[in-house]
Amino acid sequence: MTFWFLLRDGLFIFAVVFIWLMLIYQFVLTIGGFLFWRKEKLRGEAAEVARRDHWPTISVLIPAKNEALVIQGLLAKLLAQDYPRSNMEIIVINDGSTDLTASLVEAEMKRYPDIIKLINIPLEESGRGKGAALNRGLSRCQGEIVAVYDADNLPEKDALKKLVTALIANPKLAAVTGKFRASNRQRNFLTRLINLESVAFQWIIQAGRNFFLNIAFLAGTNYVIRREVLESLGGWDEGALTEDTELTLRLYEHGWRVRFLPAATTWEQEPEKWGTWIRQRTRWARGNNDLIRRQMKRLFKTKLCLTSIEMANLFYLYYLFVLAIIISDLFFLLSLLGILSLRLPGPYLELWVLAVALFILEILLALALEKEDSLVNFGLACLAYLTYTKLWALVVLRSFFEDFVRRRERVWVKTERFPRPEEP
Repeated sequence: MTFWFLLRDGLFIFAVVFIWLMLIYQFVLTIGGFLFWRKEKLRGEAAEVARRDHWPTISVLIPAKNEALVIQGLLAKLLAQDYPRSNMEIIVINDGSTDLTASLVEAEMKRYPDIIKLINIPLEESGRGKGAALNRGLSRCQGEIVAVYDADNLPEKDALKKLVTALIANPKLAAVTGKFRASNRQRNFLTRLINLESVAFQWIIQAGRNFFLNIAFLAGTNYVIRREVLESLGGWDEGALTEDTELTLRLYEHGWRVRFLPAATTWEQEPEKWGTWIRQRTRWARGNNDLIRRQMKRLFKTKLCLTSIEMANLFYLYYLFVLAIIISDLFFLLSLLGILSLRLPGPYLELWVLAVALFILEILLALALEKEDSLVNFGLACLAYLTYTKLWALVVLRSFFEDFVRRRERVWVKTERFPRPEEP
C-alpha cells in the first residue's frame, strides 16, 4: 500500500507543479502582452501608412475548397482594400470544389479580369491540403509580396496596407502576421467561447512572446511574406497539417523574423458546431504532434535557438501540462465522490482558487484591450474554465491516440463553413 500512497502523492505533486509553471509562464506573457499593446499604440502605424507613396506588387493567395458560402464576401473585401489595384492580383486556388465555388469566382473574374485569377486543381489531384494548394498559387504569383487569406475572412479596409508597411519597413522581417477576430462571435455559446480563446491567444501568447522574445507565429491567414524568401525555402510544406507553424519554424531557422501586427485586422468565421470544432482542433493538435516529433529528433543535435525553445514549449503544453490537467481533474472528481482523500499538507484549495482567478483575470485583461470586457464575458470566462479548457485536453488526447496508438494517416480535414448574414 505504501507504493500506491507514494504514487498518488507523486502524481498530485506533479500536477500542482506543472500546472503552476504554466500559470506563471502565462502570467508573464500577459504582462508582456499588455506592454506590447502600449508599445503598438504609441508606434502609430496609421501615420506610417499615410506617408507612403510607392507600394510593392502583391499577390493574394486564397486556397478554396467548397467555399461557396463565403468566397464572395472575401473577394468583395479584398477589392475594397485601400491598396492600389494596379499593384495587386488575387489568385483563388480551387482545390477540387464540388459546389459553386469556381462559378462564383469566374463571375467575379468577368468583372475584374486584370485582378482576379482562378487556378482549378482537378478533383483527382485535390485534397492534398492547404500547403499543396498554396504552392500551386505560388507558382503563378507575380507580386513581390505574397499575402494569404482563408476564404471565410473579411479583412478590414486597411489590413493589407498596414501589413505591407510593416514588412518593407524592416529588412530583417520575412513576414508580418495580423490579428484575426471572430465575425460570428455572437452566434452561439461555442462561438462566444472561441472568441475568448482567440482574443486571449493573440494578446497573451502572440503579443507576449513578441514583446519579450521578439518572435511571433503565422496565424494561417491575414499575413504577408516576401516572395523571394518563400521561394528560397521551397514554399509551404505539403505534408504539414499546420503549415503556418511549420513555415514559421523554418523562417526562424534561417535567421528571419516574423512580426505580430494587431493593427491589421481580419474577421473570420469560427466553427458553430462542436463536431466542427473538434475536427478542426484535432487537425491542429495532430499537426503540432508531427512538428514536435520532427523537431525533437534535432533538438539535441543543434545549438539552442528560438525554434528549439518553441518546440520545448509545445512539448510542455501538449504533453506535460495536459497530463497535469487530467491528473488534477481526476483527483478533484475522485475527492468529490469520496473515493480519494489526500493527506499531503498544503494550501491546495487556496492554490486552486488562485489558479482560477488568474485564468479569468488574464482573459478579462485581453478582452479589455479589445474593449470587450463585460459582465457577460466574465461569466463566459468562468464557464470556459469548467468546459472549454477541459475539451481542449480531450482533443489533445484524441490526437495522441490517432497518431501514436492507431497511427492513422494524417489527412487534411477542411473546416465546415456556415451561412453568414452578418458582417463586422
